[in-house]
Amino acid sequence: MNLDDTSLRMLCAGLRERTFSSEELTQAYLQRIEQYNTRLGCFITVDPERSLSQARAADIRLARGEGGPLLGIPVAHKDIFCTEGWLTTCGSRMLSNFVAPYDAHVIQRFKEAGSVILGKTNMDEFAMGSSNETSFYGPVHNPWQLTHVPGGSSGGSAAAVAARLAPLATATDTGGSIRQPAAFCGISGLKPTYGRVSRYGMIAFASSLDQGGLMAPSAADLAWSLGTLTGFDERDATSVARPEEDFGAQLEHSLEGLRIGLPRQYFGSGIAPGVAQAVEEALRVYESRGARLVEVDLPHSELSVPVYYVLAPAEASSNLSRYDGVRYGWRASQYGDLNEMIARSRAEGFGAEVKLRILTGAYVLSQGYYDAYYLQAQRVRRLIQQDFLQAFEQCDVLMGPTTPSTAFRFGDKGSDPVQMYLSDIFTIGVNLAGLPGMSIPVGFDGQGLPVGLQLIGPHFSEARLLAVAHGYQQATDWHARVPGRGEQA
Repeated sequence: MNLDDTSLRMLCAGLRERTFSSEELTQAYLQRIEQYNTRLGCFITVDPERSLSQARAADIRLARGEGGPLLGIPVAHKDIFCTEGWLTTCGSRMLSNFVAPYDAHVIQRFKEAGSVILGKTNMDEFAMGSSNETSFYGPVHNPWQLTHVPGGSSGGSAAAVAARLAPLATATDTGGSIRQPAAFCGISGLKPTYGRVSRYGMIAFASSLDQGGLMAPSAADLAWSLGTLTGFDERDATSVARPEEDFGAQLEHSLEGLRIGLPRQYFGSGIAPGVAQAVEEALRVYESRGARLVEVDLPHSELSVPVYYVLAPAEASSNLSRYDGVRYGWRASQYGDLNEMIARSRAEGFGAEVKLRILTGAYVLSQGYYDAYYLQAQRVRRLIQQDFLQAFEQCDVLMGPTTPSTAFRFGDKGSDPVQMYLSDIFTIGVNLAGLPGMSIPVGFDGQGLPVGLQLIGPHFSEARLLAVAHGYQQATDWHARVPGRGEQA
């Protein structure tokens, strides 16, 4: 079977019509993983026997006439979601021996839908990074050019989908960790509204910002599977109770009359020429299909990065305090007393980027600095949210570059954390405001690297965003382009 140009809807139809079985489909993807994962580094854990067992169970359900959009579909899961009986590492030495005793809500939803777990994908350690270079298990390589990063922190999921090692992957987004790697790898990625997806069992980085989402080749694939991901969960205090929604119901709606807001701050200096050109051409496609471009203002957007790098490390320093070597996770082999065991375990278990953010977070929360940094950042966060709400009074959806540049080479930004952090300058504000956002591929730069267009909508407007993205993808084929899966030097 040709998996390069097969949508989730087509795979589901093939399973229902018994053109192929879930076991055969899963085996085909496992063979691709075996062939290409060594070069790409997309997966941390693969268990073919367990995956094929789940596929055979799905085939029994299919034979009984059961249905569902993801029944029998193989799915890759970011290694941040606790998965019962599977190694769940969060890309860190600290959890390198942790086998989860329960399922995250997201994993539970996919299991109930009858999907097959292909494996756990590589990621920046504890989701802290924009390049997937901080993983304890080594970097993930961009399948378009192996010398370049795939973006982070969900780089493993993005590269796996781009290289067609999986038709669909879960991911998480704290400051752009779905949209930025989706842009770098030339796929579609969606971060839903904060609260749409339960964070139960999703290993926490920054609790007020973290949100689970999906990556797939196209917006139609995302619409097909989003209903499985979302849903109220009483175990998560931030989970929002919403009526069930058909996220694909609006896909075929016309773009005629759509008001596209173009934030002035997203189209200034600092954007690579190849990115600017591809984004401008994408906007012309929207205009040709009846959309209208409106200039809007997000006056506090330039403060998104400093606000994020106060709030996120503050929350991380609290969330990561539980990793002490006492109950589970990495424990130092040599120590004197309990305090030394905890100190050594944390020093050995955490990588450099995680330590940097813990120290930063502890500093901004410390006595004498809490008011000056943390509380002030929270005030500015509210101003950023208000900017978005005012912009949506003038338009239906915001658009702009997902990232200022295409994927950069390994090591290019490792010595300058600020430059690394600025790669998320257009994505962070969406998390601070709790809005839904997505990235879709809109072309390539002069190096042959993908360019992403970011779409941002009002709260709970995922169906509209997916329809707007799908309207563009009906007129173009960038989302159907497939890299060489790691053959490049």
